[in-house]
Amino acid sequence: MRYFMLRPVLMVLMVLWPGLGTAQDGARGVEYASRTEIILSGHIIPGFTQLAERSSALAQVAQDQCGRDSAPLRDAFHAAFDAWVAVSHLRFGPTETGDRAFAMAFWPDTKGFTPKALNRLITAESDVVADPVKFAQSSVAGRGFYALEFLLYDDTLRMAGSDGYYCALIRAITADLEGNAQAVLTDWHEGYAQRLRGAPGEAIKLFYNALLTGLQFTADTRLGRPMGSFEFPRPRRAEAWRSGRSLRHVQISLRTMEDLTGMLARDLTGPQLSYAAAYPRALRLAQDLEDPVFAGVSEPQGRIRVEALQGAVQRLHDIALEELGPALNVVAGFNALDGD
Repeated sequence: MRYFMLRPVLMVLMVLWPGLGTAQDGARGVEYASRTEIILSGHIIPGFTQLAERSSALAQVAQDQCGRDSAPLRDAFHAAFDAWVAVSHLRFGPTETGDRAFAMAFWPDTKGFTPKALNRLITAESDVVADPVKFAQSSVAGRGFYALEFLLYDDTLRMAGSDGYYCALIRAITADLEGNAQAVLTDWHEGYAQRLRGAPGEAIKLFYNALLTGLQFTADTRLGRPMGSFEFPRPRRAEAWRSGRSLRHVQISLRTMEDLTGMLARDLTGPQLSYAAAYPRALRLAQDLEDPVFAGVSEPQGRIRVEALQGAVQRLHDIALEELGPALNVVAGFNALDGD
């Protein structure tokens, strides 16, 4: 169940043409159109704009300060990573073109491909780091935020190789991130957003499925992976634990999902009554957890608290599935988290 394999059937929208979905839009076209515009202008475009800006800032810092213990580089990394997590549920259209999302965020990495890819590059001092085109064609496991996290926070890889090659690799990864983030934003501005405006009924389906998948990923993967089983907890399977970001990703995702839910549920009184209380409860549980990398899952009391948070996120998914979907007159589409 890998998030980077999410390919909803609704991704047929990547080849949208004018008029798609007009049959369903007939009765609710105005409402769907207004929601689509609100989500595009208030959620999607600002999110990818922020990602592009912060990725550009990260690449610039890497040019100026790429040392193994550079505090400014780490600060820029966290800011850009936050921006990615805030849009990571929008896995359709421009993020999927050319496998950009894979290149920016290869996780979960169940086979440990990322450290292997980085070790190969460093050991060989591969010259792909000097050519952005070649680097963009290299393994996604050695690119993106998770590869950068290893270089900045893993005790072994942070000290591997020469200083010169370390800097070259840092700069290659951050420039690649910047290029992908800018390309995604450009595609949204240069046609894809307009395609969705031309098919608002299908756009709402797409946004709704992104919400469901994002909540499911947080419950099953961000929280479920480190929980493991009661007998065998797996805290080292938590997302971005090396940089202390595991809980932070859950919190960012919940705030982003709350934002998207509010836009989808605008003026729909039924689901508003439930989600308006459920999101603050989940966020409060996350804040009170005070366990940034879910290390507490190894102890009964710590595990109970993470289970409570997971249950609260699952409740949000249920609200979206059982209340929001029917209110919007849309149904959940298939996604790769439904199967093995």
